[in-house]
Amino acid sequence: MYKQHGIRGFIKDYDFKLIFLVLALTVLGIFAIGSAKQEVQGRQVLGMALSIFVMVVVSFVDYHFVLKLYQLIYAVNLVLLGLVLSPLGYNAGGAQRWLKIGGIRFQPSELAKILLILFFAQFIMLNRERLNNFGIILLSLLLIAVPMVLVVKEDLSTTIMIAILYCIMMYLGGLSYKLILAVLAITVPVSVIFLTIVIQPDQEILKEYQQKRILAWLYPEEYKDTEAYQQNNSMMAIGSGQLLGKGYNTNEISSVKNGNFISEAQTDFIFAVVGEEWGFLGSCLIIILEFLIALECALIGWKARDMAGHVIAGGIAGLVCFQSFINMGVATGLVPNTGLPLPFVSYGLTSLVSMYLGIGFVLNVKWVSRRARND
Repeated sequence: MYKQHGIRGFIKDYDFKLIFLVLALTVLGIFAIGSAKQEVQGRQVLGMALSIFVMVVVSFVDYHFVLKLYQLIYAVNLVLLGLVLSPLGYNAGGAQRWLKIGGIRFQPSELAKILLILFFAQFIMLNRERLNNFGIILLSLLLIAVPMVLVVKEDLSTTIMIAILYCIMMYLGGLSYKLILAVLAITVPVSVIFLTIVIQPDQEILKEYQQKRILAWLYPEEYKDTEAYQQNNSMMAIGSGQLLGKGYNTNEISSVKNGNFISEAQTDFIFAVVGEEWGFLGSCLIIILEFLIALECALIGWKARDMAGHVIAGGIAGLVCFQSFINMGVATGLVPNTGLPLPFVSYGLTSLVSMYLGIGFVLNVKWVSRRARND
């Protein structure tokens, strides 16, 4: 395949820089997870090995071939999300988000983000000349609405993330600025109205625990011993780390993990562990790595040979960027408490493998684009 350019051509065309950034962030995440909950660190290491294998394999499969199966990808996605609501669905921590088949348990909503990026990459590619047509916009809304309805029954935060991804992909596909401004003009006041309604005592839109999370974010002092407890402790932990932190795997009984001030710190609040033990500098390192990964994906998308590659790489960049912001925003009190993991850092094999799957496709976008130029 690289007879003309040899090993030098392969190294030039394959994005080892992106791989290094992803591996570095994952290794840091494994250390943080080991400090938060030692017994699951080994599983995350195995998850990383599996994820690397998936990423490498996918990176050499031409994404055009995969996108030809876009209708099947969409159907499989719906089936997996639907099965979560069936007897095969597994409830943990009060939420039914997992499928358990035999001894294997995974979270389809994490995989759904990647599958929807692939599906809409092809959908936008096929309809790029008519993307601003009312019929195509309506069809795209219907296509994104179905998985969102299934996911919202399991996880509101993932539903919001999918909605953000949809907006990013449609923007990358060339949606008219006039339509974007019109949507924003409607969305902003509707969001304010929605927020006003859902905090009312008799509202029936959100579940009780979802409403309380919003109320705890708006009125943390009133919920300091209940729903706002974890977020308040997370902010105190990050602040207590100061510049250099308390040290890796600190044995201070007052720390968030040793004092059990945050439940499941290895997942949603892993950034609190990082901030407390590694301090401001360690937190900045995590933020910079997430940003550089998103930036590298965005640059690959910018140079992609076609619209499908542009949407895939840009969609993954948006996923890393916005999901990182939301997770860190929860840990620092900027946004209400959600259940979104910090990409490549939080414990969770489904999330880790899914993110590496997405990176594999981004690597392939660059590889295919470079090969096309070389030929």
